[in-house]
Amino acid sequence: MPQKKTPYFELRSGAVDTLHFVVKTPQLDTLRTELAQRFDATPEFFAGDTVAIDVRRLAGDERVAVPALAEMLAEFRMKPIGVVANTEQAGWAVADGLPLLDSHERHERRAPRAAREANDAEAVPQASAEASVVPAQAVPEASSIPSTIIDKPLRSGQQVYAKGDLIILDLVSYGAEVIAEGNIHIYAPLRGRALAGVKGKLDARIFCTCLEPELISIAGIYRTGEYALPPDVQGRSVQVRLVDDKLIFEPLGLK
Repeated sequence: MPQKKTPYFELRSGAVDTLHFVVKTPQLDTLRTELAQRFDATPEFFAGDTVAIDVRRLAGDERVAVPALAEMLAEFRMKPIGVVANTEQAGWAVADGLPLLDSHERHERRAPRAAREANDAEAVPQASAEASVVPAQAVPEASSIPSTIIDKPLRSGQQVYAKGDLIILDLVSYGAEVIAEGNIHIYAPLRGRALAGVKGKLDARIFCTCLEPELISIAGIYRTGEYALPPDVQGRSVQVRLVDDKLIFEPLGLK
């Protein structure tokens, strides 16, 4: 019998896992202003990331110009790949080219309402993308702004924002983001993005026991993973600080 030839393509079921740009107003000028405010200090924050335009938060009589919005996101170096919409919105939301996407969030609505509201309360206001935020535990200290502790791993797409110092006790995965107005302490590998001193705190520092970042930033001065770190700090215990508008990476000598 003749052997069956190996096919040159396959069709498999799958799901799109990407950040959501959650639209809460149809006013493009307002969206542009918030995007600029969010990314002026960190222009590489979502550079090259794919996003789904999520219009489900709009009121029933509101419509946003999806093609114009997609062009705007491209200006901020994001890559729209489709639209997430409910049944009533699907007609106008996908009429202009971008495909309709399914969303994991649709299958996660069985979670208790109280848990969803708790997550919403913890989330940083976002104009760029909807990322799940791990509930944080505030630790009282002498400062009027408490530190924030995260004791669970952060997966791709998750984001944490702290108004004071941020302490991470588990892995920060690729695609995850940790942001603090103060210092950041990570007692685990950092493979995602870490931004300290985001409100201009020049003496903020980042401490990490295994530095493998996609992006690292202090007070808006950043460095991306496209540029290899020196061997004495790559994958090692490191502190990062800012000196004369330059990021300084120093080994901590921890074993």
